[in-house]
Amino acid sequence: MAGEQDLDKLLASMQPNLLPDDFVFCTAEKLSYGDLAELQPIASYQEKEGLTLVITRQAADAAGLTYESVFNCITLMVHSSLDAVGLTAAVANSLAVNGISANMIAAYYHDHVFVPKDKAQLALQLLTEL
Repeated sequence: MAGEQDLDKLLASMQPNLLPDDFVFCTAEKLSYGDLAELQPIASYQEKEGLTLVITRQAADAAGLTYESVFNCITLMVHSSLDAVGLTAAVANSLAVNGISANMIAAYYHDHVFVPKDKAQLALQLLTEL
């Protein structure tokens, strides 16, 4: 099934859903893709500086990994096309004008917005109203 590309339809049917876990972004210079798979990252990205893992705060603490901030994840439940234009900008702008950082990850079916834990409820409200 193809994802939605029409921005108005995407915004009208996003159905933002706040996930219950706390997430952190960790990195390590000498790691490669696949390392620390036992921590069950929900996302990873290999950069030239090192491997970034998005994992639960609980997993990071148990493994002794350091992180700077704690985030909650809001999943936009609409099936957005990877070719859709404007959804990321609309979401990020709505949050930015309210002083909320947005770290977006697009997956095949949905977009996921990582927002600071202390602003997650406000972010959910803003995205629901968007």
